[in-house]
Amino acid sequence: MFGVGDRVRTRLMNPAGHTRLPAYLRGCPGRIEHLLGTLPFSDRRAAGLSSAEEPAYTVRFSTRDVWGAGGDSHGSICADLFEPYLEAAE
Repeated sequence: MFGVGDRVRTRLMNPAGHTRLPAYLRGCPGRIEHLLGTLPFSDRRAAGLSSAEEPAYTVRFSTRDVWGAGGDSHGSICADLFEPYLEAAE
């Protein structure tokens, strides 16, 4: 599990089915802002599997990390993401 303030990176993934990880956030570094608790993992539910629960977090991303030079140098966006989408950032 991650904690508030932890640096993370979203996984580079391209699943065949449903995912709640937006393509534009894949591979981006961010920071955990808020712990949401454990929630039913929607990817599994969409595949017709049992609704196992996974930890979920609000993650803040710099718009520069998401959109490169096109992002505002002071801007950020947040996304609520499940733990399987995240890995510890180096």
